[in-house]
Amino acid sequence: MGNNWSDMKVMVGRNMRHAFRSVDTIITTIAMPLMIMLMFVYVFGGSIDTGSEAYINYVVPGIMFLCIALGTTYTAVRLNNDVTKGIIDRFHSMPIAKSSILTGHVVTSVVFNLISTLFIVLVAFLIGFRPEAGFVGWLGVILILLLFTLAMTWISVISGLLAKSIEGAGTFSYFVLMLLFVSSAFTPTASMNNVVRAFAENQPMTPIIESVRSLLVGDVNMTDVWTAIAWCAGIFIIAWVAAIQIYKRRS
Repeated sequence: MGNNWSDMKVMVGRNMRHAFRSVDTIITTIAMPLMIMLMFVYVFGGSIDTGSEAYINYVVPGIMFLCIALGTTYTAVRLNNDVTKGIIDRFHSMPIAKSSILTGHVVTSVVFNLISTLFIVLVAFLIGFRPEAGFVGWLGVILILLLFTLAMTWISVISGLLAKSIEGAGTFSYFVLMLLFVSSAFTPTASMNNVVRAFAENQPMTPIIESVRSLLVGDVNMTDVWTAIAWCAGIFIIAWVAAIQIYKRRS
């Protein structure tokens, strides 16, 4: 057990160095969500009706999930790079726990996304974000964000193991981004036409985002909260089981 823990720490340290030394990773996972947030708040925000709620408070939850979706893409890219270049095979020839290889990528994803999301929230505070959540509300937000990060990370692990190239490893993110943009992340679903609205309100991203939004504004919708937890936990468990089986076959 002690060796597994020390092996995992080594893998996490390796992956974190790769993540923070990659300018492309930082631009995509931190700078891009930041620019999108600024664009929506200062360019489009004035034309989007969110009722009595300030648009900055409305859009920040969606930006959080966008940041995580982009961040987990690089887990697939880094893992696929290890697979296609034979690095994982070299690790398997060493006296280290095989489980630490995947665990290292997953823990790196969680830590990196925590840092990048925290940065986005701090900038949001500087430009007027004023949530009303108390201590329990913030705990709920962190729980849902963590479950979502784990779910997206294990999906990215599957993509990283199965893709034939680094370019193909991150393609799963296009579907996730489509779900994000066709949801209540940036505009209320009431403003959409009937067909798009029906899709937006019955896909997983909308209740997940709405749960965090309700927690942050202090008007908690427990139906959305439990729906969000169920979606995130269900996707996480299915993706985790599938990723482990694929990894065992490749090993």
